[in-house]
Amino acid sequence: MKPRKVAILTAGGLAPCLSSAIGGLIERYTEIAPEIEILCYRGGYKGLLLGDSYKVTPEIRAAAHILHGYGGSPIGNSRVKLTNAKDCVKRGLVKEGQNPQQVAADQLVKDGIDVLHTIGGDDTNTAAADLAAFLAKNGYALTVIGLPKTIDNDVFPIRQSLGAWTAAEQGARYFANVVAERGANPRMLIVHEVMGRSCGWLTAATARNYRAMIAHQEVVPGLGLSRERLDLHGIYIPEMHVDIAAEAARLKAIMNRLDNVNIFISEGAGVDEIVTELTAKGLEVPRDAFGHVKLDAVNPGKWFGDQFSKYIGAEKTLVQKSGYFARAAAANPDDLRLIKGCTDLAVECALRGDGGVIGHDEDRGNILRAIEFPRIKGGKPFNIDTPWFGELLAAIGQPKGPRSAAKH
Repeated sequence: MKPRKVAILTAGGLAPCLSSAIGGLIERYTEIAPEIEILCYRGGYKGLLLGDSYKVTPEIRAAAHILHGYGGSPIGNSRVKLTNAKDCVKRGLVKEGQNPQQVAADQLVKDGIDVLHTIGGDDTNTAAADLAAFLAKNGYALTVIGLPKTIDNDVFPIRQSLGAWTAAEQGARYFANVVAERGANPRMLIVHEVMGRSCGWLTAATARNYRAMIAHQEVVPGLGLSRERLDLHGIYIPEMHVDIAAEAARLKAIMNRLDNVNIFISEGAGVDEIVTELTAKGLEVPRDAFGHVKLDAVNPGKWFGDQFSKYIGAEKTLVQKSGYFARAAAANPDDLRLIKGCTDLAVECALRGDGGVIGHDEDRGNILRAIEFPRIKGGKPFNIDTPWFGELLAAIGQPKGPRSAAKH
């Protein structure tokens, strides 16, 4: 049965695809089924629980193309786990004794929603799947169609998540300015911390983009503006075990020769070691509503900087994080093409009543399709045997090293 009313929500952290994906969905419905009503929940699952939404008016439909040029989410995000009733009560989203899934279900029924489009990472889309299962069990008919947003690019079995290409490009642009700090102090260690909780793809792709940028820059022979000093000298991701002593010896030789060292690390690299240290000291490890370690609280970039600084004799260590800059950008042309294909298929699936997460299915020949919710899972590791990554490490003189035991 053709839907009469659909809803859109964005959730989790930002990615350079949210605004464009919303615009793409609105445009496609307007093109092929303009009679279908659209509303957008304000602030993700928070807005759903509170019944707070925007109605997509004719004026919004006419201006939807503008959204492709913006980053962020015009309808707002939140990190809400519907199965964590205690957290929902604490935040005033439901009352004591209420089941958040029931509250969300009742609101969808009240709003007359036939299809719910969720744009988010694995937490967002698995929460949507749980909600769809709850609705079906309780006699409500709802089709849930997810779009995979995560700059980490770490969702099984999706080949490429929306926004990740742009984030890698923007992170490289960010570091192209930060690297000028190499001359602000003798023996400078610059640590570029890149987002990526359990997957090093974004760090590796950002490094690859950055080296491609500086390869085309002119330099001045005989001054401190050499390509070697601009280059990066180490890449550390969760999937690879880091021999701190061996790497420190290699980086110290670079420091002695160049007077600066630039390293890229994934925010998830070294987290297990940091948590072990905090726990051994009897300190509490801060976690979010989903049980994830709060990375900004444990500060992996500082930890890596401290580890290397004392070994390589750095006079100053500068830790810079590109995450919020990169994830808030507008989608680049590559992502815009990917978003267009995914939003068009999402609307087609909505009209057919086919639920799932839209993406190129790595287990089915990379076909773009609605992937079944039970198969969606986060934490997909980056394959360190990817040829371009091996070439990247070889180019900067870094041994690949063994796989991290925790990331096999």
